[in-house]
Amino acid sequence: MGWAPLTAARPVRSRSAVGRGQRDHEPRADDDATDTPISGSDLDKASAAALKHTGEGRVSETEVGDEESLYEVEVTLDDGSQVDVQLDESFAVVGSEADKENDG
Repeated sequence: MGWAPLTAARPVRSRSAVGRGQRDHEPRADDDATDTPISGSDLDKASAAALKHTGEGRVSETEVGDEESLYEVEVTLDDGSQVDVQLDESFAVVGSEADKENDG
């Protein structure tokens, strides 16, 4: 699954200004023309839920209306691996899996 940059009016924060387990830049949405990035307060809630689930990392990509759940949040872990976290409409985790695209 490929991803495209999210274009948003929100400022980009530098990595040095962000602590562990926070977003250090705006997440990107899937590059499929029909996919929509998570935005606004839903982005904040989905990011918090995904990071709580993984316990570390940063949100790197998001999608609303994923084929597996309402929200999908990709988290890049501290070791560089990625986990896709699936969330329902109340931001509860309904599944997660390692992103297989980056496997060697």
